[in-house]
Amino acid sequence: MTTASASGSLPVFRWRLAPDGYATYRQLRALGLRPGGQGVAAQVERPRRRRGPLVAYLYRVDRAKPVRPMTPGRWAALAKANAARRTCPQCRQDAGYVIPTSLGMCTPCAYPER
Repeated sequence: MTTASASGSLPVFRWRLAPDGYATYRQLRALGLRPGGQGVAAQVERPRRRRGPLVAYLYRVDRAKPVRPMTPGRWAALAKANAARRTCPQCRQDAGYVIPTSLGMCTPCAYPER
C-alpha cells in the first residue's frame, strides 16, 4: 500500500511491503550493484513511537549498474589508508589495530607504566 510522501513526489511504502524491483543501497550492494546515477525512486517508512518514522530510500534494480571493480591503484590507496589508521602518531609504530579516535594514540603511549 502506498501513501503520499511529505513532498508528494515519491511513493511511500510501509515497512516490508515494497514491491519487487526496488532495493535499498545495501541490498543493491549485496547483489553486486550500485545506483549508477539514478535518483531515489521510492521510500519505505517504518513506524516508531517516539521520534517519527524511520525512512529507507529505494532504488530501481532494473536501472542499477554493476559495481566498479577494484583496480590495483585503489587497492594500494586502501592499504595505505588502513596503514595510516594503525600507525600511532606519538611513537610512529604500527599498533597492530586501528588507533581509537578517543585516545588518538596507541594504548602503551596513552597509558604508560607509572
